[in-house]
Parts: sequence; structure tokens; C-alpha cells
Amino acid sequence: MGMRALLRIHGQISHRDFLPGLSVGPRTQVQAGTLPKPSIWAEPSSMILWRSPVTIWCQGTLKAQEFRVDREGSTAPWYTMKPLEPGDKAKFPITHMTEHTAGRYRCYYQSPAGWSESSDPLELVVTGFYRKPYLSALPRPVMTSGGNVTLLCGSQEGFSRFILTKEGEHSPPWTLDSQQHRSGDSQALFPVGPVTSSHKWTFTCYGCYRNSPQTCSHPSDVLELLVTGKEPAGLEQLTPSVHHKTSQTPRVEQLTPSARHKTRQTPRVPPTPRTTQWGISSG
Repeated sequence: MGMRALLRIHGQISHRDFLPGLSVGPRTQVQAGTLPKPSIWAEPSSMILWRSPVTIWCQGTLKAQEFRVDREGSTAPWYTMKPLEPGDKAKFPITHMTEHTAGRYRCYYQSPAGWSESSDPLELVVTGFYRKPYLSALPRPVMTSGGNVTLLCGSQEGFSRFILTKEGEHSPPWTLDSQQHRSGDSQALFPVGPVTSSHKWTFTCYGCYRNSPQTCSHPSDVLELLVTGKEPAGLEQLTPSVHHKTSQTPRVEQLTPSARHKTRQTPRVPPTPRTTQWGISSG
């Protein structure tokens, strides 16, 4: 008879059952091992829209017998999975991303030689809480291979920091504190380069407040850099003031109640259902 797991989370896990291939037990101290640390990443991204699914992946060695993942500062039990074929990684799906499942995660694996070192931290951020920022390239989004560019992320919302993500990469996104522009907007400048024509350069940015860094805005419009083999001609230089004039009335998405805030200085978390599901499977 198959069993089904439902992990109800409201601040912390209050109920647990078991799935084939999964065990959830009391938290125990894992001694730092001498095995190489595993890799950890999130799919489709570490920036996840509110109530959308995300999967945490942990990859170790081919001799791994099981994998564990935990969230920093949480008193919840370990989540343990058996490896998938060919035996060097495991996945930990979260069915609904909320502010309660956002946080900093680490994973470990066990082999016949013992436990591995901890992975680098993976920070999961839930998005969709505030209006989207704007994103532009300075001096322009078209450039020759080997050149450098600065990406400007800004907003009228008064965000404390901005996060820039690059499509197709599992590496951590870039985070910068904001600066106030003379227009009144909060902005951050991200230097990028050198760029090459052999890669795709597609970016998105988000705005966040310092007192809730793991709950951020809707994503900006996607910005794709065009890398050419020679200097393009006849392109007008884009400046912050030019972009600012086209970004006075950003469209407000209506996915969450928080998009209807009348003031931006006291952002509120949208009402979250009392039950958030972790769906963890071994397949």
C-alpha cells in the first residue's frame, strides 16, 4: 500500500508522514565530513513566484547513499532522499513557494566513507510581492564581443536592494544595495562583461526591502543583450534619465493581494493559506 507525504508548514512543520524513498526524522547533528562538498541549485530558478513550484537539487558523488537538505534557522526535521540514477544526486520538490519556504538551504550526502561537507548555501527567494522594477543596459543593449556593459535596475518603490539574475545559470544571482537617483528612484548599477557571442546574455531583476530580503517584487521585463562581431552604427545611447521617462507607470501584476499596496514604505506580506505543501518524491 503506497503512502503519501504531506508536510504542513506554518512557520515550521507541524505534521509529517512518509513517501517511498523519503524519510523525515528528528534533526541530528551532522559532523562535517572529509568528502567533497556537494553542489546545490534550484530549478527553474532560485527566484520563485509566490505559490509556484520549485525543486532543490543536490549532487554529490556516484557512491552517495542518501542526501539531506535543511533550511538555515529552521527547527524542522531533516529531509532525506535516496539518490536518483545514476546515483549521484537527489531532488527535493517544493510544491508551493511561500515566505515560509523561502530561506537559505544547504545539503549533504552520505557514502560508505561517511558524511560530506556542507554544500554552499542556496538562497530561495519568493517573488511577486511588489510592482516590477525596470531594467536597461548602459550605454546600449547592443555591443561587440569582448565589450562591457552596465545594467541599470531601478524603481519608484524605494527598494533597499536589487537582485539581478542571468537566464540559464545555476550560479547565485547578483545582489546590490540601492542608491537614490536625483529623480527619486532607487537604482543599482550592475557591471557585466566581458560579453561574448558564444553565450546568451538574458537578464531579469527584482527589488527587495532590507527587512524582508527573501520576499521580492515581480520580475522586471526581460533584457537580452545582442552581441555582434563588429561595432554597430546608428544606435542612440540610452541613459538613466531616458529610461526613467518610459518607466513612470509600470504595469501592476495582480497575482497576489500585495500588488495593491497604496504605500511603498510599509510593504505587507499577502495572506498565505495556513497550509503550504512540500511534495517530495523520489521519481
